Amino acid sequence: MSKGAAVAGEVLATFLSRVDASTARVGVIGLGYVGLPLALLFAREGFAVSGFDIDPNKVAKLARGESYIGHIPAASITEQVEQKRFRATADFAHLRDMDAILICVPTPLDSHREPDLSYVRSTAEAIAPNLQRGQLVVLESTTYPGTTEEVVLPILEGSGLKCPVNSYDTNGLHITAGEELQADFLLAFSPEREDPGNKQFRTHEVPKVIGGINASSARAAQALYKRAFERTFMVSSTRTAEMTKILENTYRCVNIALVNELKILCLRMGIDIWEVIEAAKTKPFGFTAFYPGPGLGGHCIPIDPFYLTWKAREYEFPTRFIELAGEVNSSMPQYVVACVKDTLNERKQCLNGARILVLGIAYKKDIDDPRESPSLRIIELLRGEGAHVDYHDPYFPHLPKTRKYHFDLESVNLSPETLADYDAVVIATDHSSFDYPAIVRHARLVIDTRNATHDVLEHREKIVRC
Repeated sequence: MSKGAAVAGEVLATFLSRVDASTARVGVIGLGYVGLPLALLFAREGFAVSGFDIDPNKVAKLARGESYIGHIPAASITEQVEQKRFRATADFAHLRDMDAILICVPTPLDSHREPDLSYVRSTAEAIAPNLQRGQLVVLESTTYPGTTEEVVLPILEGSGLKCPVNSYDTNGLHITAGEELQADFLLAFSPEREDPGNKQFRTHEVPKVIGGINASSARAAQALYKRAFERTFMVSSTRTAEMTKILENTYRCVNIALVNELKILCLRMGIDIWEVIEAAKTKPFGFTAFYPGPGLGGHCIPIDPFYLTWKAREYEFPTRFIELAGEVNSSMPQYVVACVKDTLNERKQCLNGARILVLGIAYKKDIDDPRESPSLRIIELLRGEGAHVDYHDPYFPHLPKTRKYHFDLESVNLSPETLADYDAVVIATDHSSFDYPAIVRHARLVIDTRNATHDVLEHREKIVRC
């Protein structure tokens, strides 16, 4: 065995021993919808966890045992804080005390719909001066294939420590690797698969895909995640792991685009697309049900396919199919606003000056997550047409400021008098708490983008599905 291989083995062996003994200190950077559940998961497994965030308000709330994410109860935070298994800090100098550093920061699109890796780069730049020999760094943020190797690795190696890229073979969960060059630290990619509001699959129940810069990095990441997740699945590189997440979300994006386009066609043909989907999904093989809506939301599906199309240009490969799906889904808020305008016109009313109430700000039902929500784009477009727009959402007393929007609105009270005061009510998010029969009963006009009123039997003449 070469000297380099011995050194790499020493780094890995030390890390594995700390994981096995539960003495490894885990740092999670970015305490949002992905990072906070991950940090609490490792804390519950007995690890000492430090959460890092640049938002002092989040840090202060977590220190008090408070939650700012609806589906994470404050008690789950308080328990870990009181047992000193979890702490939050804005001091990135404490990164040097960690054995593992997990990066869970946003990867949005810029104004030209191209990847914005500023959060990933700034995080890597914050880690580099604090990087210690033997530490494992894992990027979880969804991104294009090559980011870990081409963006994160050079920044971290700017510290003077090295993590050589080295291929390895996988066979199930077993890795067979040749001798490696000297590795001072370990680097891997393991895509987050968080689904806010999903009660069927909790964080630890979703298999963890792992790819390393080299075999030692892959082994280290797998050993760590095995302690918190029920199943891990190893792939042969960080690029493969990055592409895996892109495929998952592009698959959903393309299929949602298909049903969105079919919805518009079916409406013109006088066919109920939701009835069609219910009938089609009775087939026990070869069909997965996807549902239309007012557009895509969330931190992944509206964004990730564009990361892939951007990267594909480097290889002079046109991704026409994926780009078309993105265009269809991105156009749905405009379709909804056109539907509102046309419906009002049929009633001899004008959208300019009309009072419109948008129901639901979250990007999907029963969560408090507004990221990339089509509701925000719908509000912007309606206001651009001269409409007076209000909203109601039990999860958002105040309309949150996002990277794109800041409307400075408060949720209105959903009373019979309030509903009757608007020219149209637009159901943009189908929260379970909404009383749809009452909404239809008291509203003048209901524009239903989610098929939320399908069971409402009375006053159906007020309902327009679009």
